[in-house]
Amino acid sequence: MEKENLLEAIETLAKEKGIDKDYLVEAIEEALRAASRKYFGEGEKVEAYFDKEKGEVKVHVKKKVVERVEDPTKEIHIEQARKIFGDVKVGEEVKITLPPETLGRIAAQAAKSVLFNKVREAEEERIYNEYKDLEGELISARIHRVSDEDIFLLVGKDEALLPKKEQVPEEKYNPGKEMRFLVIKVLREAKPVQIIVSRSRPELVAKLLEREIPELKEGKVKIRKIVREPGIRSKVAVYSDDPNIDALGSCIGMKGNRVLSVTKELSGERIDIILWDEDIEKFIANSLSPAKVKNVQILDEERRIAEVVVPDENYSVAVGRKGTNIRLASWLTRWKIILKAESEKREEILKEVDERLPFEEFPKPLALALKKKKVFTWSQLKELSLRDISKLPGMSGKFLNRIKEELEVRGYKLRR
Repeated sequence: MEKENLLEAIETLAKEKGIDKDYLVEAIEEALRAASRKYFGEGEKVEAYFDKEKGEVKVHVKKKVVERVEDPTKEIHIEQARKIFGDVKVGEEVKITLPPETLGRIAAQAAKSVLFNKVREAEEERIYNEYKDLEGELISARIHRVSDEDIFLLVGKDEALLPKKEQVPEEKYNPGKEMRFLVIKVLREAKPVQIIVSRSRPELVAKLLEREIPELKEGKVKIRKIVREPGIRSKVAVYSDDPNIDALGSCIGMKGNRVLSVTKELSGERIDIILWDEDIEKFIANSLSPAKVKNVQILDEERRIAEVVVPDENYSVAVGRKGTNIRLASWLTRWKIILKAESEKREEILKEVDERLPFEEFPKPLALALKKKKVFTWSQLKELSLRDISKLPGMSGKFLNRIKEELEVRGYKLRR
Protein backbone atom coordinates (compact mmCIF):
# COMPACT_ATOMS: atom_id res chain seq x y z
CA MET A 1 0.00 0.00 0.00
CA GLU A 2 1.56 3.32 -1.12
CA LYS A 3 1.99 5.99 1.51
CA GLU A 4 -0.53 8.27 -0.25
CA ASN A 5 -3.08 5.45 -0.34
CA LEU A 6 -2.51 4.62 3.34
CA LEU A 7 -2.94 8.22 4.42
CA GLU A 8 -6.03 8.55 2.26
CA ALA A 9 -7.49 5.32 3.71
CA ILE A 10 -6.96 6.57 7.27
CA GLU A 11 -8.59 9.92 6.55
CA THR A 12 -11.52 8.30 4.73
CA LEU A 13 -12.18 5.82 7.55
CA ALA A 14 -11.90 8.52 10.20
CA LYS A 15 -14.47 10.60 8.36
CA GLU A 16 -16.92 7.88 7.27
CA LYS A 17 -16.88 5.80 10.46
CA GLY A 18 -16.58 8.66 12.91
CA ILE A 19 -13.38 7.15 14.32
CA ASP A 20 -10.61 9.26 15.79
CA LYS A 21 -7.73 9.59 13.33
CA ASP A 22 -5.11 9.31 16.10
CA TYR A 23 -6.66 6.01 17.19
CA LEU A 24 -6.21 4.61 13.67
CA VAL A 25 -2.63 5.80 13.51
CA GLU A 26 -1.83 4.19 16.88
CA ALA A 27 -3.48 0.97 15.70
CA ILE A 28 -1.38 0.91 12.53
CA GLU A 29 1.82 1.56 14.48
CA GLU A 30 1.01 -1.31 16.83
CA ALA A 31 0.28 -3.59 13.86
CA LEU A 32 3.59 -2.53 12.27
CA ARG A 33 5.49 -3.37 15.45
CA ALA A 34 3.83 -6.78 15.68
CA ALA A 35 4.48 -7.63 12.04
CA SER A 36 8.06 -6.33 12.09
CA ARG A 37 9.07 -8.57 14.99
CA LYS A 38 8.90 -11.50 12.56
CA TYR A 39 11.69 -9.83 10.59
CA PHE A 40 13.83 -8.57 13.46
CA GLY A 41 13.13 -11.33 15.96
CA GLU A 42 10.58 -11.84 18.73
CA GLY A 43 12.75 -10.37 21.48
CA GLU A 44 13.55 -7.16 19.63
CA LYS A 45 12.21 -3.82 20.79
CA VAL A 46 10.70 -2.56 17.55
CA GLU A 47 9.88 1.12 17.14
CA ALA A 48 7.29 2.04 14.54
CA TYR A 49 6.31 5.55 13.50
CA PHE A 50 3.72 6.85 11.06
CA ASP A 51 3.99 10.45 9.92
CA LYS A 52 0.35 11.69 9.80
CA GLU A 53 1.28 14.69 7.66
CA LYS A 54 3.44 12.95 5.05
CA GLY A 55 1.94 9.49 5.27
CA GLU A 56 5.42 7.97 5.72
CA VAL A 57 5.99 4.75 7.63
CA LYS A 58 9.23 4.20 9.53
CA VAL A 59 10.20 1.02 11.39
CA HIS A 60 13.50 0.36 13.15
CA VAL A 61 15.25 -1.15 16.14
CA LYS A 62 17.94 0.62 18.17
CA LYS A 63 21.11 -1.27 19.10
CA LYS A 64 24.38 -0.46 20.79
CA VAL A 65 27.59 -1.22 18.93
CA VAL A 66 29.80 -3.58 21.00
CA GLU A 67 32.86 -5.79 20.57
CA ARG A 68 31.19 -8.68 22.36
CA VAL A 69 27.44 -9.25 22.07
CA GLU A 70 25.77 -10.39 25.28
CA ASP A 71 22.17 -9.35 24.48
CA PRO A 72 21.38 -9.65 20.75
CA THR A 73 18.08 -7.79 21.23
CA LYS A 74 19.92 -4.66 22.37
CA GLU A 75 23.44 -5.03 20.95
CA ILE A 76 25.17 -5.43 17.57
CA HIS A 77 28.75 -6.54 16.90
CA ILE A 78 31.10 -3.85 15.60
CA GLU A 79 31.92 -5.76 12.39
CA GLN A 80 28.27 -6.36 11.52
CA ALA A 81 27.46 -2.73 12.28
CA ARG A 82 30.26 -1.51 9.93
CA LYS A 83 28.89 -3.70 7.11
CA ILE A 84 25.57 -1.91 7.42
CA PHE A 85 26.54 1.63 8.45
CA GLY A 86 30.18 1.97 7.45
CA ASP A 87 32.36 3.93 9.85
CA VAL A 88 30.86 3.40 13.34
CA LYS A 89 32.54 3.13 16.71
CA VAL A 90 32.02 0.93 19.75
CA GLY A 91 29.51 2.48 22.13
CA GLU A 92 27.49 4.25 19.43
CA GLU A 93 23.74 3.60 19.02
CA VAL A 94 22.49 2.70 15.56
CA LYS A 95 19.05 2.34 14.04
CA ILE A 96 18.46 -0.72 11.91
CA THR A 97 15.60 -0.10 9.52
CA LEU A 98 13.59 -2.48 7.37
CA PRO A 99 14.53 -2.74 3.67
CA PRO A 100 12.07 -0.70 1.56
CA GLU A 101 10.54 -3.73 -0.13
CA THR A 102 10.03 -5.49 3.23
CA LEU A 103 8.71 -2.30 4.83
CA GLY A 104 6.18 -1.84 2.04
CA ARG A 105 4.88 -5.38 2.38
CA ILE A 106 4.65 -5.21 6.17
CA ALA A 107 2.99 -1.77 6.03
CA ALA A 108 0.34 -3.13 3.66
CA GLN A 109 -0.31 -6.10 5.94
CA ALA A 110 -0.56 -3.81 8.96
CA ALA A 111 -2.99 -1.52 7.19
CA LYS A 112 -5.22 -4.45 6.24
CA SER A 113 -5.09 -5.76 9.79
CA VAL A 114 -6.29 -2.38 11.04
CA LEU A 115 -9.01 -2.19 8.44
CA PHE A 116 -10.47 -5.57 9.35
CA ASN A 117 -9.83 -5.63 13.09
CA LYS A 118 -9.04 -2.33 14.75
CA VAL A 119 -11.60 -0.42 12.75
CA ARG A 120 -14.24 -2.97 13.68
CA GLU A 121 -13.32 -2.67 17.34
CA ALA A 122 -13.48 1.11 17.17
CA GLU A 123 -16.82 0.89 15.41
CA GLU A 124 -18.19 -1.35 18.16
CA GLU A 125 -16.88 1.02 20.81
CA ARG A 126 -18.61 3.92 19.06
CA ILE A 127 -21.90 2.01 18.85
CA TYR A 128 -21.74 1.02 22.51
CA ASN A 129 -20.96 4.55 23.70
CA GLU A 130 -23.62 6.08 21.47
CA TYR A 131 -26.48 3.75 22.38
CA LYS A 132 -25.67 2.88 26.01
CA ASP A 133 -27.02 6.25 27.11
CA LEU A 134 -30.19 5.58 25.11
CA GLU A 135 -31.27 2.59 27.21
CA GLY A 136 -34.87 3.24 28.23
CA GLU A 137 -35.34 5.78 25.42
CA LEU A 138 -37.06 5.73 22.03
CA ILE A 139 -35.32 5.36 18.70
CA SER A 140 -36.69 5.35 15.16
CA ALA A 141 -35.59 2.42 13.03
CA ARG A 142 -36.39 0.74 9.74
CA ILE A 143 -37.19 -2.97 9.41
CA HIS A 144 -34.22 -4.48 7.59
CA ARG A 145 -34.56 -8.27 7.57
CA VAL A 146 -36.15 -11.21 9.35
CA SER A 147 -33.94 -14.09 10.50
CA ASP A 148 -35.77 -17.07 11.98
CA GLU A 149 -37.97 -15.40 14.61
CA ASP A 150 -35.75 -12.36 15.27
CA ILE A 151 -36.04 -9.10 13.37
CA PHE A 152 -33.07 -6.91 12.44
CA LEU A 153 -33.46 -3.16 12.14
CA LEU A 154 -31.41 -0.30 10.75
CA VAL A 155 -30.89 2.73 12.95
CA GLY A 156 -29.14 4.97 10.46
CA LYS A 157 -26.20 2.74 9.45
CA ASP A 158 -26.25 0.72 12.68
CA GLU A 159 -28.09 -2.56 13.22
CA ALA A 160 -30.44 -3.30 16.12
CA LEU A 161 -32.19 -6.52 17.16
CA LEU A 162 -35.88 -7.01 17.98
CA PRO A 163 -36.08 -10.48 19.60
CA LYS A 164 -39.18 -12.64 19.34
CA LYS A 165 -40.15 -12.09 22.99
CA GLU A 166 -40.06 -8.30 22.53
CA GLN A 167 -42.38 -8.34 19.50
CA VAL A 168 -46.13 -7.70 19.46
CA PRO A 169 -47.88 -10.87 18.21
CA GLU A 170 -50.35 -9.22 15.82
CA GLU A 171 -48.01 -6.51 14.55
CA LYS A 172 -46.66 -6.60 10.99
CA TYR A 173 -42.92 -6.08 10.55
CA ASN A 174 -42.53 -5.55 6.84
CA PRO A 175 -39.04 -4.75 5.47
CA GLY A 176 -38.62 -1.03 4.89
CA LYS A 177 -41.25 -0.01 7.44
CA GLU A 178 -40.27 2.82 9.82
CA MET A 179 -41.27 2.34 13.47
CA ARG A 180 -40.32 3.52 16.95
CA PHE A 181 -38.70 1.15 19.42
CA LEU A 182 -37.63 1.18 23.05
CA VAL A 183 -33.91 0.54 23.62
CA ILE A 184 -33.76 -1.96 26.48
CA LYS A 185 -30.13 -3.16 26.45
CA VAL A 186 -26.83 -2.62 24.69
CA LEU A 187 -24.70 -5.76 24.96
CA ARG A 188 -21.00 -4.93 24.78
CA GLU A 189 -19.90 -8.54 25.28
CA ALA A 190 -21.76 -9.63 22.14
CA LYS A 191 -19.73 -9.74 18.92
CA PRO A 192 -20.67 -7.49 17.27
CA VAL A 193 -22.18 -5.17 19.90
CA GLN A 194 -25.95 -5.74 20.02
CA ILE A 195 -28.57 -3.04 20.43
CA ILE A 196 -31.64 -4.84 21.83
CA VAL A 197 -35.01 -3.11 21.39
CA SER A 198 -38.64 -3.79 22.27
CA ARG A 199 -42.14 -3.09 20.95
CA SER A 200 -44.01 -4.91 23.72
CA ARG A 201 -42.97 -3.29 27.00
CA PRO A 202 -45.16 -0.83 28.93
CA GLU A 203 -42.28 1.67 29.02
CA LEU A 204 -42.67 2.08 25.25
CA VAL A 205 -46.20 3.43 25.81
CA ALA A 206 -44.91 5.84 28.47
CA LYS A 207 -42.22 7.22 26.17
CA LEU A 208 -44.64 7.59 23.25
CA LEU A 209 -47.08 9.47 25.49
CA GLU A 210 -44.27 11.78 26.63
CA ARG A 211 -43.62 12.70 23.00
CA GLU A 212 -47.25 13.77 22.56
CA ILE A 213 -47.99 15.26 25.99
CA PRO A 214 -45.82 18.22 27.12
CA GLU A 215 -47.22 18.03 30.65
CA LEU A 216 -45.80 14.50 31.00
CA LYS A 217 -42.43 15.49 29.55
CA GLU A 218 -42.23 18.49 31.90
CA GLY A 219 -43.29 16.46 34.96
CA LYS A 220 -46.46 18.46 35.58
CA VAL A 221 -48.41 15.23 35.08
CA LYS A 222 -46.92 11.92 36.22
CA ILE A 223 -47.53 8.29 35.36
CA ARG A 224 -48.30 6.18 38.41
CA LYS A 225 -48.45 2.83 36.66
CA ILE A 226 -48.89 1.23 33.23
CA VAL A 227 -50.25 -2.23 32.46
CA ARG A 228 -50.39 -3.62 28.96
CA GLU A 229 -51.52 -6.46 26.75
CA PRO A 230 -49.34 -5.62 23.71
CA GLY A 231 -51.29 -4.96 20.55
CA ILE A 232 -54.65 -5.02 22.33
CA ARG A 233 -54.92 -2.53 25.18
CA SER A 234 -52.94 -0.49 27.70
CA LYS A 235 -54.12 1.27 30.84
CA VAL A 236 -52.13 4.24 32.11
CA ALA A 237 -52.81 5.66 35.59
CA VAL A 238 -51.86 9.35 35.79
CA TYR A 239 -51.97 12.07 38.44
CA SER A 240 -50.70 15.58 39.19
CA ASP A 241 -49.42 17.13 42.39
CA ASP A 242 -50.81 20.46 41.20
CA PRO A 243 -54.58 20.71 41.93
CA ASN A 244 -54.91 23.28 39.13
CA ILE A 245 -53.82 20.80 36.47
CA ASP A 246 -56.34 18.43 34.90
CA ALA A 247 -54.14 15.33 34.58
CA LEU A 248 -56.76 13.36 32.65
CA GLY A 249 -57.63 16.17 30.24
CA SER A 250 -53.98 17.02 29.64
CA CYS A 251 -53.21 13.46 28.56
CA ILE A 252 -56.28 12.89 26.43
CA GLY A 253 -56.13 16.25 24.62
CA MET A 254 -58.65 17.87 22.31
CA LYS A 255 -60.95 15.15 20.94
CA GLY A 256 -58.46 12.56 22.20
CA ASN A 257 -55.88 13.53 19.58
CA ARG A 258 -52.86 12.99 21.86
CA VAL A 259 -53.83 9.44 22.71
CA LEU A 260 -54.91 8.70 19.13
CA SER A 261 -51.40 9.53 17.90
CA VAL A 262 -49.96 6.89 20.22
CA THR A 263 -52.66 4.39 19.21
CA LYS A 264 -51.69 4.92 15.58
CA GLU A 265 -47.99 4.36 16.37
CA LEU A 266 -48.93 1.11 18.17
CA SER A 267 -50.86 -0.29 15.19
CA GLY A 268 -54.29 0.37 16.71
CA GLU A 269 -53.64 -0.65 20.32
CA ARG A 270 -56.24 0.95 22.62
CA ILE A 271 -54.86 3.34 25.26
CA ASP A 272 -57.00 4.05 28.35
CA ILE A 273 -55.88 7.03 30.42
CA ILE A 274 -56.97 6.46 34.03
CA LEU A 275 -57.02 9.06 36.80
CA TRP A 276 -55.17 7.65 39.78
CA ASP A 277 -56.83 8.18 43.17
CA GLU A 278 -55.72 7.41 46.72
CA ASP A 279 -59.29 6.32 47.43
CA ILE A 280 -59.18 2.70 46.27
CA GLU A 281 -62.91 2.56 45.54
CA LYS A 282 -62.62 5.56 43.21
CA PHE A 283 -59.46 4.17 41.62
CA ILE A 284 -61.13 0.80 40.96
CA ALA A 285 -64.10 2.59 39.39
CA ASN A 286 -61.75 4.67 37.21
CA SER A 287 -59.71 1.61 36.21
CA LEU A 288 -62.68 0.03 34.40
CA SER A 289 -62.90 2.94 31.96
CA PRO A 290 -64.50 3.28 29.44
CA ALA A 291 -67.25 1.43 31.34
CA LYS A 292 -69.47 3.40 33.73
CA VAL A 293 -69.53 2.11 37.30
CA LYS A 294 -72.57 2.30 39.62
CA ASN A 295 -70.97 1.07 42.82
CA VAL A 296 -67.76 -0.34 44.30
CA GLN A 297 -67.82 -2.37 47.51
CA ILE A 298 -64.76 -3.66 49.32
CA LEU A 299 -65.46 -7.29 50.22
CA ASP A 300 -62.12 -8.25 51.73
CA GLU A 301 -59.52 -5.55 52.28
CA GLU A 302 -56.81 -7.94 53.44
CA ARG A 303 -57.17 -10.21 50.41
CA ARG A 304 -57.86 -7.17 48.15
CA ILE A 305 -61.21 -8.29 46.79
CA ALA A 306 -63.84 -5.80 45.60
CA GLU A 307 -67.28 -6.09 44.03
CA VAL A 308 -68.12 -3.70 41.21
CA VAL A 309 -71.64 -3.10 39.89
CA VAL A 310 -72.10 -1.66 36.40
CA PRO A 311 -75.22 -0.84 34.34
CA ASP A 312 -76.40 -3.81 32.27
CA GLU A 313 -75.57 -2.03 29.02
CA ASN A 314 -71.99 -1.43 30.23
CA TYR A 315 -71.27 -4.97 31.38
CA SER A 316 -69.64 -6.14 28.12
CA VAL A 317 -67.62 -2.91 27.95
CA ALA A 318 -66.38 -3.46 31.50
CA VAL A 319 -65.32 -7.02 30.65
CA GLY A 320 -63.75 -6.08 27.31
CA ARG A 321 -62.78 -8.31 24.41
CA LYS A 322 -61.74 -11.70 25.83
CA GLY A 323 -61.81 -10.17 29.31
CA THR A 324 -58.99 -7.71 28.55
CA ASN A 325 -60.54 -4.64 30.20
CA ILE A 326 -61.33 -6.19 33.57
CA ARG A 327 -58.05 -8.13 33.56
CA LEU A 328 -55.99 -4.98 33.00
CA ALA A 329 -58.06 -3.12 35.62
CA SER A 330 -57.16 -5.82 38.14
CA TRP A 331 -53.46 -5.59 37.21
CA LEU A 332 -53.55 -1.81 37.45
CA THR A 333 -55.22 -1.68 40.88
CA ARG A 334 -53.78 -4.98 42.15
CA TRP A 335 -57.27 -5.90 43.37
CA LYS A 336 -59.43 -8.88 42.42
CA ILE A 337 -62.56 -7.39 40.86
CA ILE A 338 -65.84 -9.29 41.01
CA LEU A 339 -67.95 -7.71 38.30
CA LYS A 340 -71.76 -7.75 38.37
CA ALA A 341 -74.42 -6.25 36.14
CA GLU A 342 -76.94 -4.02 37.89
CA SER A 343 -79.84 -6.42 37.23
CA GLU A 344 -77.82 -9.34 38.60
CA LYS A 345 -77.05 -7.39 41.76
CA ARG A 346 -80.71 -6.39 42.11
CA GLU A 347 -81.77 -10.02 41.91
CA GLU A 348 -79.18 -10.92 44.52
CA ILE A 349 -80.47 -8.23 46.86
CA LEU A 350 -84.10 -9.28 46.35
CA LYS A 351 -83.17 -12.90 46.88
CA GLU A 352 -81.24 -11.99 49.98
CA VAL A 353 -84.18 -10.00 51.36
CA ASP A 354 -86.58 -12.78 50.47
CA GLU A 355 -84.31 -15.35 52.07
CA ARG A 356 -84.18 -13.56 55.40
CA LEU A 357 -86.42 -14.84 58.17
CA PRO A 358 -89.29 -12.41 58.99
CA PHE A 359 -88.50 -12.25 62.70
CA GLU A 360 -91.10 -9.55 63.20
CA GLU A 361 -93.78 -12.20 62.40
CA PHE A 362 -92.24 -14.83 64.69
CA PRO A 363 -93.07 -15.25 68.39
CA LYS A 364 -90.47 -13.20 70.27
CA PRO A 365 -88.94 -16.16 72.19
CA LEU A 366 -88.59 -18.08 68.92
CA ALA A 367 -86.97 -15.11 67.15
CA LEU A 368 -84.45 -14.66 70.00
CA ALA A 369 -83.62 -18.38 70.05
CA LEU A 370 -82.95 -18.48 66.32
CA LYS A 371 -80.77 -15.36 66.44
CA LYS A 372 -78.80 -16.91 69.30
CA LYS A 373 -78.16 -19.96 67.10
CA LYS A 374 -77.15 -17.54 64.28
CA VAL A 375 -79.98 -18.72 62.08
CA PHE A 376 -81.08 -15.71 59.98
CA THR A 377 -82.26 -17.19 56.66
CA TRP A 378 -84.60 -19.93 55.46
CA SER A 379 -81.64 -21.88 54.02
CA GLN A 380 -79.96 -21.82 57.45
CA LEU A 381 -83.21 -22.86 59.13
CA LYS A 382 -83.55 -25.94 56.93
CA GLU A 383 -80.23 -27.21 58.29
CA LEU A 384 -81.94 -27.79 61.65
CA SER A 385 -83.84 -31.05 62.14
CA LEU A 386 -87.62 -31.11 62.60
CA ARG A 387 -87.03 -32.32 66.11
CA ASP A 388 -84.69 -29.41 66.97
CA ILE A 389 -87.08 -26.83 65.52
CA SER A 390 -90.10 -28.23 67.37
CA LYS A 391 -88.26 -27.86 70.69
CA LEU A 392 -87.39 -24.16 70.18
CA PRO A 393 -88.90 -21.69 72.69
CA GLY A 394 -92.21 -20.16 71.54
CA MET A 395 -92.79 -22.85 68.90
CA SER A 396 -96.37 -24.10 68.57
CA GLY A 397 -97.77 -26.86 66.41
CA LYS A 398 -99.64 -24.35 64.26
CA PHE A 399 -96.52 -22.18 63.73
CA LEU A 400 -94.40 -25.27 63.03
CA ASN A 401 -96.77 -26.24 60.20
CA ARG A 402 -96.49 -22.72 58.80
CA ILE A 403 -92.68 -22.97 58.80
CA LYS A 404 -92.79 -26.38 57.12
CA GLU A 405 -95.11 -25.03 54.38
CA GLU A 406 -92.85 -22.04 53.75
CA LEU A 407 -89.78 -24.25 53.52
CA GLU A 408 -91.53 -26.59 51.07
CA VAL A 409 -92.49 -23.61 48.88
CA ARG A 410 -88.83 -22.69 48.72
CA GLY A 411 -87.90 -26.25 47.82
CA TYR A 412 -86.43 -27.06 51.25
CA LYS A 413 -87.19 -30.16 53.28
CA LEU A 414 -86.56 -30.55 56.99
CA ARG A 415 -84.55 -33.46 58.32
CA ARG A 416 -86.30 -35.64 60.91
